[in-house]
Amino acid sequence: MPERYAAPGDRIVSREPVVVSRYRGFTRANHWVTAICMIVLLVSGFSLFHPWLFFLTGLFGGGQATRWLHPIVGVAMFLSFFLLFLQMWRLNLPRPEDVTWSRHIGDLLRGDEEKLPELGKYNAGQKVVFWGMSVLIVVLIATGIMIWQEYFPDIVSIPTRRIAVAVHATAAVGVCLIFIAHVYAVFWTRGTISAMTRGTVTGGWAWKHHRKWLRELAGRASPSQPK
Repeated sequence: MPERYAAPGDRIVSREPVVVSRYRGFTRANHWVTAICMIVLLVSGFSLFHPWLFFLTGLFGGGQATRWLHPIVGVAMFLSFFLLFLQMWRLNLPRPEDVTWSRHIGDLLRGDEEKLPELGKYNAGQKVVFWGMSVLIVVLIATGIMIWQEYFPDIVSIPTRRIAVAVHATAAVGVCLIFIAHVYAVFWTRGTISAMTRGTVTGGWAWKHHRKWLRELAGRASPSQPK
């Protein structure tokens, strides 16, 4: 007689997957404008950084056009990122669970996330990306204006301008590294990219990675449930 494992009445029930809204349309558009500006700035900046990379100016219509375009797009990116900052800074403030999360970064890399604490909308890694970008973009816009000779030819002395060029290039390298880490993390954490393409994530993704955030949303949906 064959072994049985199921009791009468057991059955598979098909349900629509739970979908959680994570980013509004305005926030997503704001994010993509910032990202496109960032890519243009990195490519145009690299083309002006070293003669070996000058051929990249061909993407923007030549060297003169690139020198004109780079600071203009820089101002556009600063304004776009500022709007993003206003929407996100509060939920990116450090919290006690961020310290615990950071101590268990090895478990995260091994895929053993059950040892990690419950989190709000952002984890410590995402907060590092956010605040790192915030600081470096302020440095870039400040030093960029100091070396923007077309509109601000006498704002600083020549020695100060040379220092500003070095700081600007160093900050740009920092932004580039953070940008690469951010993109890698998005693809490494499966199910994340839909947050910025469709604005939604699955309920399972939210439960696995940002449980406190999901609990708060569930509390909003059920007013009778204690928050």
